[in-house]
Amino acid sequence: MSDADSPAPSTVASETDEEPVLAVENLRTTFYTDKETIRAVDGISFDIGPGETVGIVGESGSGKSVTARSIMGLVDAPGRVEDGSSIRFKGEELVGKSPEQWREIRGNGIAMVFQDPLSSLNPVYTVGNQIKEAVRLHRDKRGQEATDVAIELLEAVGIPDAARRLKEYPHQFSGGMRQRAMIAMALACDPELLICDEPTTALDVTIQAQILQLLKDLQEERDLSIMFITHDMGVIAQVADRVNVMYAGEIVESAPVVELFEDPRHPYTRGLLRSIPGRQQGERLETIEGDVPTPTEEPTYCRFAPRCPKAFEDCEAVHPVSVPVESGATDHTAACLLYPEDRSREEAVELHRSRGTDADADTTADAEDDQ
Repeated sequence: MSDADSPAPSTVASETDEEPVLAVENLRTTFYTDKETIRAVDGISFDIGPGETVGIVGESGSGKSVTARSIMGLVDAPGRVEDGSSIRFKGEELVGKSPEQWREIRGNGIAMVFQDPLSSLNPVYTVGNQIKEAVRLHRDKRGQEATDVAIELLEAVGIPDAARRLKEYPHQFSGGMRQRAMIAMALACDPELLICDEPTTALDVTIQAQILQLLKDLQEERDLSIMFITHDMGVIAQVADRVNVMYAGEIVESAPVVELFEDPRHPYTRGLLRSIPGRQQGERLETIEGDVPTPTEEPTYCRFAPRCPKAFEDCEAVHPVSVPVESGATDHTAACLLYPEDRSREEAVELHRSRGTDADADTTADAEDDQ
């Protein structure tokens, strides 16, 4: 059996035998509304190794933030993480845990930095009160001891005159300072995995560079694993070790960051890279026509096909699964009928069709077992 015939590996972040900090397998998060069922995250798998940064990139609506909230146990009704999904943190299964058990994981093991710090910080409490609350809840420290820890955290994220700034309110902080305060709150419980959900989107370029450097320094000091979510391919190039490209709830390409930028394979990834200003010198900036569709039904075709310049007839009838882009390329996969590249088109299509049939059979069997 060739490498291309063997089951596609999950997106393994580390090349060592060390257990991943986070292992996501067949994650499906669905929102059930009165009008429709939205498959916001639809069967994704990836790993994050110790001290590693894994990027999740894609347009708005691709499912990036829902992936993060699923991992944090923050998906509220009408959404739910479906049976058969697996989220393992340091080998411990998180799917199915009670709200109380999730609260033990959040902060202590996994922390999150949200996109908009102004809406995440409570405007009626000082920044110091909010950081000290996290210290009290997760480190059981109070009074001056909690204040000292809060000062240390603000100093660690580069906020000068930390003792005075503790007494100020969020509106008295600049955008960059608020984001630093949010990072300090996330670090208050000394987590092993930090999820950053577009933490630099609202910042100007100079402040953005400072925040990215801060995260890099903190990662080296604390041996943090980081999951970095963004729509900005330029940011991903600076921070990530591996990249997972999402589209319509699915991971369509996964590769080490240098390889992804030098040799992108999926047409969607190529479109994203061609849309980066300054990447193509002297050429008109390209765009991907159309919008990311809302996945509301079982995938029986390629969801990118309506926007894809490489689409052919089978793309409307066969749902692509992640396969090595060529035999032996286990660290670079793409969910596209054009791959494996060293197969004929007919052989490649048949490989995707057969794997898709096997996956559907497994999902049906799991659903029957749960009944």
